[in-house]
Amino acid sequence: MATTIDYGTLMHRAMRTLIQNVLEDVARDGLPGAHHFFITFDTNHPEVEMADWLRARYPEEMTVVIQHWFDNLVVTDEGFTITLNFGNQPEPLAIPFDAIRTFVDPSVEFGLRFETQDQDDDDEEDDEEEETQPEPPRGDAEIVSLDQFRK
Repeated sequence: MATTIDYGTLMHRAMRTLIQNVLEDVARDGLPGAHHFFITFDTNHPEVEMADWLRARYPEEMTVVIQHWFDNLVVTDEGFTITLNFGNQPEPLAIPFDAIRTFVDPSVEFGLRFETQDQDDDDEEDDEEEETQPEPPRGDAEIVSLDQFRK
């Protein structure tokens, strides 16, 4: 039995589940109203699948926009696949939830940001956590962070 409650890991899991639920709704019903998403992900994650030319162009991270045109959105417990248009060239992508660094819906000023703990000198575990300082991405979306309540 653990000696402490790992709130960081629990929040991390809950926020990934929130993204999964939102994408499942969009896959089933489409994007409602003005909602759209900016999703930044780690292109080096071993389970990311993307065209070689895209990986060469975005060797560390990439931000995709799910808005006007997307196709074949399929969501699983591990991540999602989607076809997006890059310069009139449709390309399939497979993005695991663990590769996501930011998820933003600027239409309602909502955003989540994930960073690996090796970027945080105070933590010893290898899991990912949310960032301490809010940093609005495109569209001045608000970042949700609970690190300020941790020791």
